[in-house]
Amino acid sequence: MECPAASPVWRRLAILAVVVAAVLIPALSQAADPAPPRFASLRADEVNLRTGPGVRYPVDWVYRRRQLPVEVVAQFENWRKIRDWQGTEGWVHQSMLSTARNVLVTGEVRVLYRKPAEDSVILARIEPGVIGTMRACEVQWCRIEVAGLVGWLKRTDIWGPTPDETAK
Repeated sequence: MECPAASPVWRRLAILAVVVAAVLIPALSQAADPAPPRFASLRADEVNLRTGPGVRYPVDWVYRRRQLPVEVVAQFENWRKIRDWQGTEGWVHQSMLSTARNVLVTGEVRVLYRKPAEDSVILARIEPGVIGTMRACEVQWCRIEVAGLVGWLKRTDIWGPTPDETAK
């Protein structure tokens, strides 16, 4: 008795399935990636920033800070051109980015409030360079989590949300 999987029809269907998967999987991963500009975070402790989209381009900088927020400004195949809070731009592989919405405290020591108002209870004072997770944003305030504390910072005190972004 002949195995049904060995028949020519099954072989053709298997080949067709492999071809369709090879075409659709990369297209679906690109489609799932929103168009730039958008924010992301570094996934690893070390991320190479390259001068172009590929391993043949030299490493210009090495980020050594997991969860650092970056702005994705362009994309080419599996490569993303990013910009950091200081304006440095370069290319990283998409696998080095996370969709986590983090923010970076900028300027000087900032105050984390319990509510989005300056007369609210002060929860903490946060040093510049601290990374927090963005939970929500309103017009002038963003709700973030830092070291287990959840509170509100002025939008102007952080880098990460777009000027018109309102996250809930």
